[in-house]
Amino acid sequence: MAEADEEVVSGAPPGGTTRDVEFTAFMVEAEPLLGRMAWLLCGDVYRAEELVQQTLVRTYVAWPRARAGDPVAYARRTLAHLRIDGWRKHRREILVGTDEPFTGTTPSGTQRLVDRDALVRALAYLPERRRRVVVLRYLMDLSEREVADDLEVSVGTVKSTASRGLAQLRGLLQEPSVDQEVSR
Repeated sequence: MAEADEEVVSGAPPGGTTRDVEFTAFMVEAEPLLGRMAWLLCGDVYRAEELVQQTLVRTYVAWPRARAGDPVAYARRTLAHLRIDGWRKHRREILVGTDEPFTGTTPSGTQRLVDRDALVRALAYLPERRRRVVVLRYLMDLSEREVADDLEVSVGTVKSTASRGLAQLRGLLQEPSVDQEVSR
């Protein structure tokens, strides 16, 4: 009854299959990337962890199909769709706070913290679609084609949305913040 991709591997844990071993290796490699992407998309460490867990569960269930193509791209696309679904349920959410991202490293200076804080706060003001495109294209360093495939839109849509998103971010980052105005 076990399929070829379900055969037990020597050295695998009891009851472990090739699928389990492959997925575990994939998960170890992809989880930090997915965690960072999720955090950048939602701005909340706890929601990001939940998104990553849901993404990994869905990717595991569809592992034969995901493995046949690019499993990381499949997982990114799944995460983006889960975020969209969550956003639709909670359209009135307001992003607050600047929880630590999933980098595993401590920032090395006050200015980096200030810059990161300003960027995260500015991202929170972008419309959801622009935020997704900017995060995937520039913070996750994906090509326009990869972003288009992940979000199931055209490359032209990615280009125009990214352009508008960057222009809006520039405007937001150049405006004096409320904290700066109070101290004047």
